[in-house]
Amino acid sequence: MWQRVLPLADHLRLIIPDLRGFGHSAGGAADTPAPQSIAQLADDVAGLLEALHVSEPAVIVGVSMGGYVAQHLAVRHPGRVNRLVLVDTKFAADTPEARAGRADLAAKVGRLGQQVLAEAMVPNLLAASAAARSRHERAANEQLLKEIIARQPVATIQAALAALGERPDMTEAMRQCDKPVLLVCGAEDTITPPAVMEAMEQALPARELLVVPEAGHLVPLEAPEIFSAALLSFLGLPVQDDHRAAVETE
Repeated sequence: MWQRVLPLADHLRLIIPDLRGFGHSAGGAADTPAPQSIAQLADDVAGLLEALHVSEPAVIVGVSMGGYVAQHLAVRHPGRVNRLVLVDTKFAADTPEARAGRADLAAKVGRLGQQVLAEAMVPNLLAASAAARSRHERAANEQLLKEIIARQPVATIQAALAALGERPDMTEAMRQCDKPVLLVCGAEDTITPPAVMEAMEQALPARELLVVPEAGHLVPLEAPEIFSAALLSFLGLPVQDDHRAAVETE
């Protein structure tokens, strides 16, 4: 899901882990290390940075569930974090209705397989406007997401849905966060819409908010040039003129 922003490697050292149980971090069906909680995933990231001998605080970027992980990392391991970039995510815990919906979806995945998750999620992950649908990469993004979901073990999907449902509200904890935070939201995100991230902005002491037009819940995938330019600007690094224009005129 980060493949469209890989050119950032020309400016930054990129560390893009497959979280516990996902992608290449998943073993065979019998030994898949399914995630138990968002806090556990945050601890995993801290452990990875230590294993890679990253001694200086890092810029932590998280999208959606990764945004929850990034928040927990900032609270549990503040010395590991230089800045935060939270994309299409939120501080609030699930409502009882949302938690029940995740449990129902997990049960369906157990009965019918990963395709059920793809059918439920992919239409809601990408912007739905006519302009967004007309982009030439739209079909490729849909196919990529379906392939990613199909590759994840059923046990991991079910465990992740449970961890998402059980995560705590992070609003008060994040009010204490003294790290600079960049909030990025797709204007057409229906899962964590701009109003949600505007409320997050008010809760943070040091923050910026960017709302990206014609993007849904996965801004780095749907608008990679705008996202990359915003990240570089946030870090005080040079932004190419065409990228700067995209940010300023959108």
